Amino acid sequence: MDSLSSISAFLQTAETLSFTQAGRQLGLSSSAIGKTIARLEDDLGVRLFHRSTRTMTLTAEGMLFLERCRRVVSEMEAAKAELAHTQGKPRGKLRVSLPLAGMLMMPTLSAFMRAYPEIELDLDFTDRLVDVIEEGFDGVVRAGEIRDSRLMTRVLGTFRFQLVASPAYLEHRGVPRRPADLLSHACLHHRFATSGKLEPWPLKDRYRDIGLPVTAVVNTIEPLIYMAEHGHGIACLPDFAIRNKLSDGALVSVLEEFLSHEGTFRMLWPSSRYLAPKLRALVDFLAEHLFPHAPR
Repeated sequence: MDSLSSISAFLQTAETLSFTQAGRQLGLSSSAIGKTIARLEDDLGVRLFHRSTRTMTLTAEGMLFLERCRRVVSEMEAAKAELAHTQGKPRGKLRVSLPLAGMLMMPTLSAFMRAYPEIELDLDFTDRLVDVIEEGFDGVVRAGEIRDSRLMTRVLGTFRFQLVASPAYLEHRGVPRRPADLLSHACLHHRFATSGKLEPWPLKDRYRDIGLPVTAVVNTIEPLIYMAEHGHGIACLPDFAIRNKLSDGALVSVLEEFLSHEGTFRMLWPSSRYLAPKLRALVDFLAEHLFPHAPR
């Protein structure tokens, strides 16, 4: 029996608790995975899974063996990574999930592709909370806190929200001086794609319930940038998405002293995996070029 193949089959089955899902990840049939697990249990002399027609769970022995196997795989991946460093630039396929707002990171990702031509990017843009391990991602970029003991994490950088409008709009409608002034302005809102709720503007506590007008609602950020730039109203946008628009004067920030929220982007990857050179290259590149003030 090929021990490494058996360990790989066991790890995938332990992560997914499904012969079918494990087989899909490894390109094998569910029956092949089942036979491999059965042979492994015979060799070890213990039962690794409790199995019924509907459910599958790890036994106590299976949980102990899982931790050992993770260490073995981690050491193997560390060894591969060390060898990869001796062979030049990072290379290979890199599958990463990003939020829909990550579309605005494309100039930075494009620069990454030029810097690392031997890395094949496979990018999935979604606000859905993906299962990094089960769905086979090398890593995911997400905003906010994510608590999952199966994942390692590194902060890429922080961002803050700004209320912005075009100079032409502000000249026509006037510059708001306090949050209550927003009641007489056109307000452009973002709707969460997952929940369908409007994203609240991060006004300080005493101003949060003033009941902002709703002039337009969209579920991705790019249309908000377009509408604000073309004079349709005031939008609440993350600073990294509008940095160039602010610097060239296409958009102007207002009411900055009345905002209180900052967000954090993180890269997460399975804790059972070594941070491969190709993923480390992407993490370092994003932190340096997209969020230059991120903690190292």
